[in-house]
Amino acid sequence: MSKAAHSPKTTLSGVVQPVRIGFIPLADCAPLLVARGRELFRKHGVRVELSCEVGWATIREKLLYGQLDAAHAIAGLALAMRMGLSTPPCRVVAPFVFNLHGNAITLSRDLWNRGVRDAVSLKKLIRSSTSRRFTFGMVSRYSSHYFLLRQWLAAGGIDVEKDVRIVALPPTQMAANLAAGLIDGYCVGEPWNSFAVERGTGWIVATSEQLAPGHPEKVLLTTETFIERHPDEMRAIIEALREACVFCDAKGNRAEVARLLAESGYFTGNEQILQRSLAGPLDLGTEKTADVSNFHIFQRREANEPTSERGRWLLDEFIAHGLLQPSQRAEAAAALRDCWTSSALPLPKAPAAAPRTAKSKKRTPLALA
Repeated sequence: MSKAAHSPKTTLSGVVQPVRIGFIPLADCAPLLVARGRELFRKHGVRVELSCEVGWATIREKLLYGQLDAAHAIAGLALAMRMGLSTPPCRVVAPFVFNLHGNAITLSRDLWNRGVRDAVSLKKLIRSSTSRRFTFGMVSRYSSHYFLLRQWLAAGGIDVEKDVRIVALPPTQMAANLAAGLIDGYCVGEPWNSFAVERGTGWIVATSEQLAPGHPEKVLLTTETFIERHPDEMRAIIEALREACVFCDAKGNRAEVARLLAESGYFTGNEQILQRSLAGPLDLGTEKTADVSNFHIFQRREANEPTSERGRWLLDEFIAHGLLQPSQRAEAAAALRDCWTSSALPLPKAPAAAPRTAKSKKRTPLALA
């Protein structure tokens, strides 16, 4: 039994049923599974039921219609749902960030065998292959994966609107579609890049840490209604997740994190595959490996705070990739101020940080317009 199990149990008043939290089996759902496995939710006095979902569209729909109380979700869903993109507008809130980074771009072994080593060589192959259009997968148009994949392709001179086709697939189906030859590459979170490398069907060409250093990846997404009706439960959940994120970010705990994920039964890959991005080294499938010190950041760099800089990055990416028009910036900035926050609603504050040095920059209030 974990040490957390011996901690005094907090009791919340008015708790009549478990809080249902949805998630997708990715390495960055680790704080949820660690909080459950180490009984941190129990320690903080809240009952939680985790619900493994198929994809981000399912997460979105279940939040919208009240079948989930909260979710481990791609950061962009906060702005997309608030703005009513693809769904009726929903007053969601992202009070807590699970992690920074965590994704990679994987290409097929066939592309490697045909001489592709980067986006520039991929462009040359595309230009010489007029018989078909190359297809790449990502998990949602509102995800960092979509932004990173388009950014990487465009950096090689590839016209993302004309030269290639980009399709949305659930994270857990990426490697199988690559192996079947239905897609030529994808951007997804771990361990589904390492899964393809292990099977010999793919190789990793870039990581999200390289493409967008410090970008927010997953958030705890809930609704204003749930927070207003259940403030104690939400406060307890966030405190449990903060504690879990501290545990997940400690280098010495990464092997234990991989073990907890593997034993959860949600991952097809084994513990060794999960360890590649969590503990390292990351096998790129090219006879090279990469350091993973910052591949997943769960707590360092104020990772759990929905800061103005991270919100601005999301807004800029939505506009840059055509999800919002420049004329909508002011409206979207106002929506983001309402949903991308840890302070507008009665939620716990972050623990006091160590004194800043003279060179540290003072954080500013959210100002996105």
